[in-house]
Amino acid sequence: MNKSLIRNARVINEGEIYHADVQIEAQFITRVERNGISSGQGKEIDAAGSFLIPGVIDDQVHFREPGLTHKAEIYTESRAALAGGVTSFMEMPNVIPKTTTIERLEEKMEIGAARSAVNYSFFMGTTNDNLEELKKVNPLNTCGVKIFMGSSTGDMLVDDEAVLDKIFSQIPILIATHCENETRVKERLAEWVQKYGEDIPAAEHARIRDEEACLLSSSFARDMAMKHNTRLHILHITTEEELKLFRNDIPLAQKRITSEVCAHHLHFTADDYATLGNFIKCNPAIKDARHKQALWQALLDDRLDIIATDHAPHTLQEKQSPYTQSPSGLPLVQHSLQLMLNYVSQGKISYEKVIDKMCHKPAECFQIDRRGYIREGYYADLVLVKPNTHCKVSDQNILYKCGWSPLNGMEFNHSIEKVWVNGTLGWDGRLTEHYNPMRLAFNR
Repeated sequence: MNKSLIRNARVINEGEIYHADVQIEAQFITRVERNGISSGQGKEIDAAGSFLIPGVIDDQVHFREPGLTHKAEIYTESRAALAGGVTSFMEMPNVIPKTTTIERLEEKMEIGAARSAVNYSFFMGTTNDNLEELKKVNPLNTCGVKIFMGSSTGDMLVDDEAVLDKIFSQIPILIATHCENETRVKERLAEWVQKYGEDIPAAEHARIRDEEACLLSSSFARDMAMKHNTRLHILHITTEEELKLFRNDIPLAQKRITSEVCAHHLHFTADDYATLGNFIKCNPAIKDARHKQALWQALLDDRLDIIATDHAPHTLQEKQSPYTQSPSGLPLVQHSLQLMLNYVSQGKISYEKVIDKMCHKPAECFQIDRRGYIREGYYADLVLVKPNTHCKVSDQNILYKCGWSPLNGMEFNHSIEKVWVNGTLGWDGRLTEHYNPMRLAFNR
């Protein structure tokens, strides 16, 4: 049996920071002792000076497999996730072929089992005509159903209101939505093409996919969910206007409508298009500074429930194409935790809040079985983080298959020392090549 004892750690968990020893046996955390464990078992790790946190759970990534593996694949991106302290991911259905049948969903689960370095689940995708397949999704072993209510990368738009009404009324599982009003986006894009041609300045992206496009769609989804009492999770909120849709007067466990904000929308603003151009082109768009300020406030006051990445790699060549040909999306899963910990150092957010939004709340939102917390009897998904250490993003340490990051050159002040997935040490300052991933299970 694999056994490890982590001694002298500063544990960040459930709103507290405290010193404790943590015992791992096989896949599980078996003891958490604030007064220390006098006689532990297995290999001992001295964690003095470091933080021990639950593994990050990223509820929105695009690992591009199958069919788009020139950009990324589950093998490479899951290892990048591991290096960044992400021990579980939920991946999106806009691949080739699209994940819109149970057969294709299970094929992706098999790829995850064979090639992932971390825990995995995959969303079932919706179309205008696959309602009967959606009804077959097992809520106990699948994270949810994804609806693209605005088109993004891949042709998976669901825009038939009658179909949406049936999906919202008949699917007994969490529905996650990409919300942008397709009619408005198309009309505005046509206007900008007429003005600029194909090579539209990247900064115009925030005006083409503007606040109104987001609010029209997310309001529609909210109203549809309220009509049918649907369990709705709206992904990547980007605007101040949308924040009125969400509550903070009840605990997340009582919410039927929850929300996510992405790390890049908390970090970049429209001013950054001047230097990064299409490299930060994403859907929904990164917008001006007032939205970033509002997102931060809503994150801190719990109108926004989860921090994720929407990790969405494309090749350098693709991103360097003219605006209308450059696909939307950027890679972030290796660096999201360190990015948010930089904001702790700046006094923008607390350690406890970062762990709440990146570990606890995703587990609670999706009702994941025994993950997201440091508790006895829970799976040993753990990350050892060393503060006051400096590491810089560079071409030499990026693990994404695409080989680039919009954060290239940025310096972090926390390093990811060690990462355990189900009790197996997969990152020890480098990839260990020992992995123990599992398909996520859900208590629903």
